[in-house]
Amino acid sequence: MSAASGDSGGGGENEDVLADELAREQDLRQSGLEEDDGPLVESGNNAGDLDDQGSGFGDFVPVQDNHGLKPGVVASGFPSSPNESLSIPDDTPSVQGSLLSSPGSSVPASRATPSRTASGSLLPFDRRFQSRLSSSPLQSPRTLSPAFLSPGSRQSSLSSNLPGIGGDKDAEHDTPQAPWEVVRWSKLKKITGQVFSEVGKRNFGRPTCLAVAASLVIGTSKGYILAFDYQQTLKVIIGPGTQAAESGSVTSVAISADYSTVAGGHTNGSIFTWELARPAKPFLQISPIDRALMDKRHGDGHVSGSAILHVGFLGTRHTALVSADDGGMAFSHLATRGLGPVARTIKTTRILGRYPPGSQPEDKPRRPSSVLAFSALPLGNVERPTDSMGLTALLTPYLLVIVSTTPVAQTQYKAPRPKEIAPHSAMSGCLAWFPAVKLKGQDAEPSASRSLTKLVYCWSNVLTILDVEDTEKTDETEREKPPSLHFRPRSRWKSEEAIVAVQWLSRSVLGILTISQRLLILEDASLRVTDSFDLLYKHIYHHDLFSQQLQSVVDNLDEDDVSLHGVVADAFYMSFRAYKGRLFLLGFNDISIGTLSNWADRLVALMEEGDFIGAISLATSYYTGDADRLTVGLPEDDISRHSMVQEKLLDMVSASTTYQLGRFAPDEADDSARGQVQQLTVESLKACINMDQLDFLLTDIYEQYEEASSESILLEALEPAILDGQVTTLPPTLFKDLITHFTLIGQDTRLEEMICRLDATTLDIDSAATLFKQHNLYDALIHLWNQAVGDYVTPLVELLSLIQFVQINDQEHSGDVDSIYQESAMKVFPYLAFILTGRIYPGGGSLSEVDATRAQTDLYNFLFSSKVTRWPKKGGKLIRTTNKEEPEPSFPYLRLLLHFDTSSFMSMLNEAFEDSFLNGSHEQLTNGRDGHPSGYQEDDSGPSVTRQYIISVLLKIMNQAEYSAQNTVFLNMFIARNIPKFPQFILLSGSQLHNILVGLCQYPSLDSAADCQLSVEYLLSVYHPSDLKSLVPLFQRAGFYRILKSIYRSEGEFASLLGTYFEDAEDRDAVFNCIGDCLRSNAEITKKQRQEVEEVIVDHAKDLVAIDTAKAARVIRDSAPHIVHAVLSALDDSRNQYNFLQTLLETGVTDTDQIISGTPTISSELIEHYVQLMCRYNSAHVADYVTQLKSGDLRLGSVLPEMERSGVIDAAIVLMARDGLVRDAMARLIKHLGTLDVALTGLVDAAPESPDADNTEEAARDLFEDVEKYAKVGIWLCQGQTKLSKRPATVERKASLQIREEDLTFDEKLWLDLLDAVFAVTQHVSASAHRTDSDTTLDTTKIILSLRNTTQHTFTALLATFATPSTSSKSQHPSAVRKSSPHPSRSRSQSASRRAPQEASASFLHILTAFLARAAATSPTLADLRLVLTDIFAAYAFESTLLALTTQLLDADVFGSVARLHEERQRGWRPRVGGTSGGGAGGRCEGCERRAWGAGVDAGEGGGGVFAAWEEQREKEGLRRRGRWGGGAAGKSGVQLRGEGKRRDVGSEREHVVDDNRSEGHGKDGGDGEESSGENNEEDGKGGGGLGPLVVFACRHLFHKRCLKPQLSSDQQQKGHGGKGSSGADEASAHTAAEPHRHLQCPLCN
Repeated sequence: MSAASGDSGGGGENEDVLADELAREQDLRQSGLEEDDGPLVESGNNAGDLDDQGSGFGDFVPVQDNHGLKPGVVASGFPSSPNESLSIPDDTPSVQGSLLSSPGSSVPASRATPSRTASGSLLPFDRRFQSRLSSSPLQSPRTLSPAFLSPGSRQSSLSSNLPGIGGDKDAEHDTPQAPWEVVRWSKLKKITGQVFSEVGKRNFGRPTCLAVAASLVIGTSKGYILAFDYQQTLKVIIGPGTQAAESGSVTSVAISADYSTVAGGHTNGSIFTWELARPAKPFLQISPIDRALMDKRHGDGHVSGSAILHVGFLGTRHTALVSADDGGMAFSHLATRGLGPVARTIKTTRILGRYPPGSQPEDKPRRPSSVLAFSALPLGNVERPTDSMGLTALLTPYLLVIVSTTPVAQTQYKAPRPKEIAPHSAMSGCLAWFPAVKLKGQDAEPSASRSLTKLVYCWSNVLTILDVEDTEKTDETEREKPPSLHFRPRSRWKSEEAIVAVQWLSRSVLGILTISQRLLILEDASLRVTDSFDLLYKHIYHHDLFSQQLQSVVDNLDEDDVSLHGVVADAFYMSFRAYKGRLFLLGFNDISIGTLSNWADRLVALMEEGDFIGAISLATSYYTGDADRLTVGLPEDDISRHSMVQEKLLDMVSASTTYQLGRFAPDEADDSARGQVQQLTVESLKACINMDQLDFLLTDIYEQYEEASSESILLEALEPAILDGQVTTLPPTLFKDLITHFTLIGQDTRLEEMICRLDATTLDIDSAATLFKQHNLYDALIHLWNQAVGDYVTPLVELLSLIQFVQINDQEHSGDVDSIYQESAMKVFPYLAFILTGRIYPGGGSLSEVDATRAQTDLYNFLFSSKVTRWPKKGGKLIRTTNKEEPEPSFPYLRLLLHFDTSSFMSMLNEAFEDSFLNGSHEQLTNGRDGHPSGYQEDDSGPSVTRQYIISVLLKIMNQAEYSAQNTVFLNMFIARNIPKFPQFILLSGSQLHNILVGLCQYPSLDSAADCQLSVEYLLSVYHPSDLKSLVPLFQRAGFYRILKSIYRSEGEFASLLGTYFEDAEDRDAVFNCIGDCLRSNAEITKKQRQEVEEVIVDHAKDLVAIDTAKAARVIRDSAPHIVHAVLSALDDSRNQYNFLQTLLETGVTDTDQIISGTPTISSELIEHYVQLMCRYNSAHVADYVTQLKSGDLRLGSVLPEMERSGVIDAAIVLMARDGLVRDAMARLIKHLGTLDVALTGLVDAAPESPDADNTEEAARDLFEDVEKYAKVGIWLCQGQTKLSKRPATVERKASLQIREEDLTFDEKLWLDLLDAVFAVTQHVSASAHRTDSDTTLDTTKIILSLRNTTQHTFTALLATFATPSTSSKSQHPSAVRKSSPHPSRSRSQSASRRAPQEASASFLHILTAFLARAAATSPTLADLRLVLTDIFAAYAFESTLLALTTQLLDADVFGSVARLHEERQRGWRPRVGGTSGGGAGGRCEGCERRAWGAGVDAGEGGGGVFAAWEEQREKEGLRRRGRWGGGAAGKSGVQLRGEGKRRDVGSEREHVVDDNRSEGHGKDGGDGEESSGENNEEDGKGGGGLGPLVVFACRHLFHKRCLKPQLSSDQQQKGHGGKGSSGADEASAHTAAEPHRHLQCPLCN
């Protein structure tokens, strides 16, 4: 049967069994299937009895009996699998990685209270008392669930190999698997033995399709249909001896709604229906139409040879069927009622597809098609109008079509293939119906008591769910009409691969089979894959049913057409069936049945594995609904689900705790065993909290912990639950044990946090208060009095008593006792701050307005009481602050707090002042309030407590000698800061404000200076003394620099203002902005004031530079450049002077290429001084700097000695050369090279004896780098002098090898000296290296190579300056001769040198000859001279190779460019076919209208002789070419060649005519045209040739040259080359001869 029909009986979580199930199915439910010879399903099996599931098959894997459970009592009460037990393991993430419940510090940072101190600023007015409870509750540090329930594990099977489907891609491979089977597969052994055995295959054929309902029906390849019952007994064999056996294989089977009739489709197109009770002959036979008689058919039907791929019954009738074949056609069949099969007539109606083409040709080709999926809507358990419509869904490669077959065939819905399908993916299709069913517990409203009809359909990897809503006709007149249907695509989901089969496992769960035989379990509502596992090992039967019809689509695959597919998937629909929540698979070798494990199965499996923690965690997630509900058989509504799970979960908690604690010995257990108990406790607590069964845990379960002496584990597990607000009440015994346990382990702070989060009204006040005071838990005590009693004064009284105790111990110096109670006593200030601002202590929540007002009134009245009083008044005792013998001072409680910690009290009061209670707008409250159990009972009214009153009291009692300045300064700061904030509520006299100001300036310690200055600033914002300047000395002594700056700026005392900036060590960087503001050009400052400011700058020059040298230099340069010398003189440190001048003279320098010379206001003395300092501190930068200076900026005599001492030779050379001392500069350079020579040679000689090889290597590297650097300096010097020198006449200097050094010019001598010096260094170091090569660790090869490269570089520079190749072809390289035309290459020396080539070559030869002479004189052997020549030739070879490569690259590039230009020029322009005038049409001249271009030009009017002239031109061109190379041929021919006269023959001109036709005209749209060179001799031509050349413009207009009037430019007219009226051949020839490249213009376009 189809997928949906199998589900028609429900199987979902909310469905009833079908109302119309037959009695025999009810009988089958009571019996078990046999395995081999016995029943397969045992009674009480947790896999699910048939009573609950409706039907079932054998070979189920039995679950272990309850004796296997470790606790022994958990599984005994588990029910068998319920009707809706379908799902996978849960998806609840485990609670891992939570915070530690016991942090290292017992006092969280957010709750830390500052310790009491007698002195020192605590920044009291920047501090706020925060909540004393943690902002986020602590969580359990333990793992709360097993690893296989952690995030990322989707319970994939071990054979899963497709990432991204139903699981986390990043899940670790070693994640343990769940102990249960997601699907418990069982092989139907008896059926498999009968069908798949050799005897069965021989008798029946191999199985080809499967349908499941009350019977299991199998179609075979021999045309038989086998029907088995639930005991796997073969009940019926249909087909033998009938025509069905001759109709080919059974390709589809279906079972009717009443399970009494079976239909089968065959490969030849025949359809048979059989009654199971009378299988001898078919009930109906629907024969196909003969393909040969297609053109003569009289009715509809399948064509013979088309296999029936799909068949199904419509509604409850046995005589109504629908079918579809592999040719893409579908039909409905309706048989009339009669007395027998003979009397029945069958009406067949085509509902989809087209018949195959007959003998007549078709108008247009048809697309290949087939029916990929097909299903008739099955009946549900609730009657719907659609039951009689015969709805059938068909899926083709292109469309989804839903057709109603009754009363007439009509298309109800169409949907095209989704665009989301991946291009060129596998072509597959499948669908399945789920009918409307009645929902449990939904009887109130008819529309809500049933579900909608649903259709799931898949194309490739895209799955879509379609809801179908039917509307019944209420009107009597319309009731006979069919109902209206509304189709709504509700959701869409994409798989990773193509889907080949889909089935409804329940109303909300789908089973999906992919092309790789992977089973996915998908929830309908969330479209979430809850499970995925492979079925490849099941070898599911599949067959290629569609590729033959659709192969052309794949063969003609167009890569650009994304709608096509790359492959056609095999069909799986006939092998993948579902019925009542079970899956049935037809394999190649067996038949299997699979059942999804339900929630009870999974819990039992975990308990049997001994994983009690995982079982409780999973059960909790089932209870809360966090895990999968639908797929594990749990109802969606919370009430039903809670009732099913709660009892079992409580049993699991109790049994697991008993079992685990029975094996646990606290004193002997290791960390692992203790961790297991802790995890179990946490999970049990979580479960009881979710079930609201805390009493069960805190009473019954807690007793088990007490018996096992493990109550501490449960108490610690309660902490995160209490802090999170999940547990608010505790039994008295457990509460007492909680206090005892946490105080013993020293976690008082954690204990107080827990107590403050409990409901105080549930505590025993007396016993709890006693415990709290006994264990010093004052936060808990305050919470108890405030929340349980509503008393806010009693906690203050308790804290005041504790303060008295601490003060007494302070006097007795008993540090031990003080350290115990000190922190608790300090809680009085945050308590008062919270309550007086309307907050709950210590949580921080807001008090109600009534409670806040009452609490504030009580506390203010008590705190500011002028005398001691009783609390509570009714039966209370007198609250004293001194001994009985001593008198009580006024305001005793206020004084006690002030003496204890003035700073904290002022911080508290600063917060309290911000509350609106002190505004005085509230009603006056008496000291006692009627009806309040702890209030005052006196009749007299106290004073109204306002800000004014509080400040008056504080000023009164703190002016006495009993308070030190360290305490009174806090009062002054408090008043100074609050007066500007509340000026309308606080009023003080001028003397009082002055005293406060003076008191703030006389602060007792530097720690409070910053607070005092800020307080003075607050005070001065509202208090304005009449003589503010008189307070300046006071502010100066106090160091209140911000106030002084403000005063000086307002008074215009800029010098004092600047001096204050220098004194203020905390804001010294602002001095630069101050200088800039004071000395800017638009500043309102007098000359005297400017002078005073400049004097301050000079006096504090050291301080200014010490702050930031660069900023100091910039601000002085920009604001006061004339004091630079004075500032520099004030700096005694030369390093500071250098940094100062560097910024001054090189502003913005980031590298040596961005130097900016000094400004015009900077004298040369400063520059010289800067250069001298640079020689000392940055010698490497000297040369770069001095090269940027102008001539005259430096005096050589002042800086040269310092350069010599510092070794900055390159800079000295630059300066000497700039002053014209070139010879001295070269001498100094050569001397320094000699010094480097000696040093490097000595280093190489001493290298074998050097103890530090690394330092020797580094020193050698520095030396040969210096040689290279100074060689470059010498080259620069020589090249500069060579450019400036004048060469002697060529007559006086001949290129001869007999040249003396005295005959050399000055620049040549410079080159000679440089070459000699550089080569000497190389020669000496090489000789030294050869002597010590075997004994040294120094890398002498590298040194010698570097020096030789320097020598070659020097020779290369000499070549670039002097050696220029001759322009004569005889002196060029052979390769250069071939490439010299048309543009000879130029060498680098030719472009660089300004002298004649011959002179430059002679200079080079002279220098080379002199150098060789010196080398020969100094080289004792021929080998040394050979080294010299080797270096020279190496330089030559390098230069020659470089020039050759450059020439080749340049010539290749030029050749390519010229070739492209020539090719483009030869293309020319083609004249237009039609001109603007009549003459131009058809290639005629625009002037004379004669044909000049195109077909017929040689024979038309006035156009003859063009081709003959062209042939004659070609012949004469050949003669001229032969004469050019042969010499005599031209003379004999009588043809005058180019260059031998002014005139040319006609052949020469006609040659140019062709050129003109191709290349004339270079303008755009009638722009200029270029006239041809040569003369225009029309008279020598014949016919058309006599008309002269043609001119074609860029606008494609065509003219004979003689017809074109030249448009001469204005400069040509001035020279007299023709006039306006000039025309004709003679004038044109004259113009052409005079100007071979004259530009013409098109007269039609210009």
